[in-house]
Amino acid sequence: MSSSPTFKDKDEDLEAQVPLNPQPSNPTVRTEQEASGTTKLLYLAVYFLCNISLTIYNKLILGKFSYPWLLTALHAGSASIGCYILLLQGRFTLTKLSLQQNVVLFLFSILFTVNIATSNVSLAMVSIPFHQIMRSTCPFFAVLIYRFRYGRSYQRDTYLSLIPLVMGVGLATYGDYYFTAAGFVLTFLGVILAVVKTVATNRIMTGALALSPLETLLRMSPLACAQALVCAIASGELAGFREQNPEGPSGALILTLVGNGLLAFCLNYSSFSTNKVAGAVTMTVCGNIKQCLTILLGIVLFGVKVGFLNGVGMVIALAGAAWYSAVELRSKTQRGGR
Repeated sequence: MSSSPTFKDKDEDLEAQVPLNPQPSNPTVRTEQEASGTTKLLYLAVYFLCNISLTIYNKLILGKFSYPWLLTALHAGSASIGCYILLLQGRFTLTKLSLQQNVVLFLFSILFTVNIATSNVSLAMVSIPFHQIMRSTCPFFAVLIYRFRYGRSYQRDTYLSLIPLVMGVGLATYGDYYFTAAGFVLTFLGVILAVVKTVATNRIMTGALALSPLETLLRMSPLACAQALVCAIASGELAGFREQNPEGPSGALILTLVGNGLLAFCLNYSSFSTNKVAGAVTMTVCGNIKQCLTILLGIVLFGVKVGFLNGVGMVIALAGAAWYSAVELRSKTQRGGR
């Protein structure tokens, strides 16, 4: 076997198998089929903790930093620096990649940037409730990709559990649904891109390359950071930031952004690790749970008022998530018993 993996067997769903001779750059992070239920729950708990922490930080401390591309560049740049420090400490090693494989990673970084751009543009053409309910359909599309692209089979209960999960988020985010024709197309495209990005992230870490989450982040983040900076310049964000801060950012703002970048690095690392351990479909399910948790946080911490239907929707969505978890646990137990 060559020491440099190739992409020739991409059609095979390696995530659904236990590799016979894996060569990950970080063997401590298992794949979906290798990890126990307890390990998955631990990774998911850390992922939600990081997610909630960054949400609260942004709301309470960062405030209205209305420069999404600069913030994306900050997050990607922080991931680059954090991963490089860990690389210097010997926490992981770099895999020798071919030109073709580096091109694939470059295209992956573009997918990451285009996904953000599509979401930002579509938000100006649709209402936030409509954007949220469209995003809630991500688990369905993730299942369809694995079912028809990679031939993975799912139990009937898996499909059924996604219905309350999606419908619940729809009720939880119920509000003024508004969209233009172009906004609908762009929002739908954003959903597809988000799902493809999640699946592609998993494939890079569980497929032929079997890169560790840290190496994947290190190879993708500098490219994403550069692309986000280009978008910030093209959209006028950088000029706007300079105009608002003619003498440069204050010390307080710098410390605030450093804290935001540190939390973002923790979230990115946790997100990639959880994707590898729990799987891409579970990550899209987590996206729906996150929407409900964000609403609950708004109620508890910021006094946000919600209606009866919104509350019922959160209960239904969380019940659907619990059902999905039970189905996946039972499926893993049955596979392990064979």
